Amino acid sequence: MVERTVLAGARVVLPTGVVEDGRVTVEGRRIAANESGEHATLDLPGHWIVPGFVDMHVHGGGGASFSAGDPEEALTAIRTHRAHGTTTMVASTVTGDLDDLARQAAVLSELTEQGDLAGIHFEGPFISPHRCGAHQPELLRDPQPADVRKLVDAARGTARMMTLAPELAGGLDSVRLLADHGVIAAVGHTDSSYEATLDAIEAGATVATHLFNAMPSLLHRAPGPIAALLEDERVTVELINDGTHLHPAVLELAFARAGAHRVAFITDAMGAAGMSDGMYPLGPMSVEVKDGVARIADGPTAGSIAGSTLTLDTAFKRAVTIDKLTAGQAVQALSANPARLLGVADRVGSLEPGKDADLVVFDASYDLVGVMRKGEWVVRP
Repeated sequence: MVERTVLAGARVVLPTGVVEDGRVTVEGRRIAANESGEHATLDLPGHWIVPGFVDMHVHGGGGASFSAGDPEEALTAIRTHRAHGTTTMVASTVTGDLDDLARQAAVLSELTEQGDLAGIHFEGPFISPHRCGAHQPELLRDPQPADVRKLVDAARGTARMMTLAPELAGGLDSVRLLADHGVIAAVGHTDSSYEATLDAIEAGATVATHLFNAMPSLLHRAPGPIAALLEDERVTVELINDGTHLHPAVLELAFARAGAHRVAFITDAMGAAGMSDGMYPLGPMSVEVKDGVARIADGPTAGSIAGSTLTLDTAFKRAVTIDKLTAGQAVQALSANPARLLGVADRVGSLEPGKDADLVVFDASYDLVGVMRKGEWVVRP
């Protein structure tokens, strides 16, 4: 007999809207159709049930980094974010030597094949030295298609996204190569102009890597990449909703221009996510976390913000309390949109019959109290 669990009495966020006093039925690993007359095994009045979160840009957590190239360290990061509601995630690397990145990809591809990850995101080394942020400048290189192909091949079919600066030599050809191989080409860490960004979108780029961060500001005579990425319906824009990377007014601007259907909240979290202040590695660099903000500790990029310490349960709470988004809009940005973009919306991203039983339970104050992944409680309410 397949075990059946019924969660009842909560506000349930569905693609069609919020259902008051709703119910979610779980059979084994999947969501089942609700049937009348069932006895609820868990009553959750005053709570919220939302789909499990999908993070398509995360570097680590729990003191661990995906760039370490160690499967146990990667699993530590995965478990940390699962406990905060991220039931599907893509592992992001950071700029490094091509051979080192290929070795990291080999490890992460195995974790993807066994179902712990949804794929690999290469952030760097094909980015602008003028907008490198926390990436080591001496390791940066132009996005020559042969080098891009080397990393895609090293991922053995698990590469999901690559961030590059399209204005660099080989940029547009690499965007086309990625598109031809089913890998998302993301514009980020770029010094691109408005016109060059439009060319990249026409070549196949469909994501803005952490929009507003690590790119030229929006200016009235030089709109730059921000305007180009916001205006095109083919582009999904990543936003880091931690209160540090973006002012709430800027986040509101992005939602107003792009619409909730084109926003994906990400963490861009490094190893300090879920941990206390202190010193942490980020690839080959040292990062100091103070008051929850991560910055490069030394070297030519010292002082640069180095990802975040964000978890997506915090991003959800900020969205509905500080940013004044509806729960439905927040769920689009945290679950539905990234699931669609990654090509996994048939399994995750919404609470619909037949999909994986991935869900998050919040109390009336929007604090996380439960996480279920594939029908198993990660955090039991």
